[in-house]
Amino acid sequence: MKRSLRRALWIGAVVAVTAATVPMASAFGAGSVTAAFTKVQDWGTGHETRVTVTNGSSSSVSTWRIEFDLPSGTSISSSWDADVTRTGDHYVAVKKSWAGPLAPGATFSWGYNGTGGYKAPLNCTINGVACGGGSTPPTTTAPPTTTPPPTTPPPDPGGKKVVGYFAQWGVYARNYHVKNIHTSGSAAKLTHILYAFGNTTGGRCTIGDSYADYEKAYTAADSVDGVADTWDQPLRGSFNQLRKLKKMYPNLKVLWSFGGWTWSGGFTQAAQNPAAFAESCYNLVEDPRWADVFDGIDIDWEYPNACGLTCDASGPNAFKNLVGAVRAKFGSSALVTAAITADGSNGGKIDATDYAGAAPHLNWIMPMTYDYFGAFNAQGPTAPHSPLYSYPGIPQQGFWSDAAVQKLKSKGIPSNKLLLGLGFYGRGWTGVTQAAPGGSATGPAPGTYEQGIEDYKVLKNSCPATGTVGGTAYAKCGSNWWSYDTPSTINGKMTYAKNQGLGGAFFWELSGDTGNGELIGAIKGGLG
Repeated sequence: MKRSLRRALWIGAVVAVTAATVPMASAFGAGSVTAAFTKVQDWGTGHETRVTVTNGSSSSVSTWRIEFDLPSGTSISSSWDADVTRTGDHYVAVKKSWAGPLAPGATFSWGYNGTGGYKAPLNCTINGVACGGGSTPPTTTAPPTTTPPPTTPPPDPGGKKVVGYFAQWGVYARNYHVKNIHTSGSAAKLTHILYAFGNTTGGRCTIGDSYADYEKAYTAADSVDGVADTWDQPLRGSFNQLRKLKKMYPNLKVLWSFGGWTWSGGFTQAAQNPAAFAESCYNLVEDPRWADVFDGIDIDWEYPNACGLTCDASGPNAFKNLVGAVRAKFGSSALVTAAITADGSNGGKIDATDYAGAAPHLNWIMPMTYDYFGAFNAQGPTAPHSPLYSYPGIPQQGFWSDAAVQKLKSKGIPSNKLLLGLGFYGRGWTGVTQAAPGGSATGPAPGTYEQGIEDYKVLKNSCPATGTVGGTAYAKCGSNWWSYDTPSTINGKMTYAKNQGLGGAFFWELSGDTGNGELIGAIKGGLG
């Protein structure tokens, strides 16, 4: 897929809880609709709470409104997947417009971060009915957490994963920094961040952009914690900002991703000596200057034994051997993951490599189920770049998400090791006269940073979706035709991910979302 090509053109949670943290829940009933407040984590000076609304009735609930008070000493500092307002110690949370009605027996979760230690809410009502029958719910006291979060997670952190790429070059023209992950509310919804990219020159893991990675000095205004970098501190740049972000969100994990569309050429040489490659990667990721920042490594080889920007002929076992060497060097406690092709066609890129043989070495696998179609075919036909399913007239058989998932599962890869991929951007053509997919075009539509590509945060206003096909959205504005995912189509894709037993979802990349994390909110809300 071509999503990483943008690097060359642009440059210059459900959260895993440590064993010592015991979730504490306070449930309140309003007739047949209930709300459960669950402590996800409590680090003394702050906490994270998940609120689950359950429709126990036989009819759909079109909307819900929760009102509650928080005891003295605690307050909500940020929230996601609900519109929350505050008057003194009194809070009102209402359903997001994109969430849709709550079907009989269904649940919906939203959450918030709070200041101070976790305390159960008081005087809770749901849709105007006293939650506890008019009485004050009992206060739940959480046991103290005495064990600090580990620097590396167990091999499988468990739970549905919400994984997002942070592009190192976004700190330039895009002016998107690690701080934005926090201020948008996205950090509270993520389980893992993939830092993209490290290079693979000479068959080794190497630094991609030293200035963005660890040299750039941040002002107080642009820093995660409001503290400016000094000229003599040992680590600056995005790595230091990620360190600060992890301190703020102790259960958030960060992996360093190597390769991508532009920098995958070095994997061919790496495959000739996997042990030496793994050694170089370990030494770089575990460099004492930033070893605490990273919890593992992500391999983004586009594509083993197939063609991407360049062609590789290392053979079907090269990828398996390479990730096996990486796992052996990093050990069982580190995260080792991979982003792979999503070509589900017969004899296509999935069939070219033994991905099933590599799976035991990987915590999870991310088929890049986007960039199937785009203006790299300048004359069209127009088609959605990230279809979930096939549809009549799709230009290429096997080029849809479900085809890739089913092929990978058929090869023996466990469902819970697969994450569904999403693009936080659209692909588009110009010179299009036909509104429905399948029209001809004259070339790529104009884009802010690259022709034929535009961020969701721009497209949602400049060219709102007018239709859906194959489980994703499209729009025609003037002579331009775009396809992209919306909160509504993401919700459908998350339902698919749950029904298939997938391990969660991942996306490219954070800066394409709105300033309040609209798309990542849909991912987290949809996965539950």
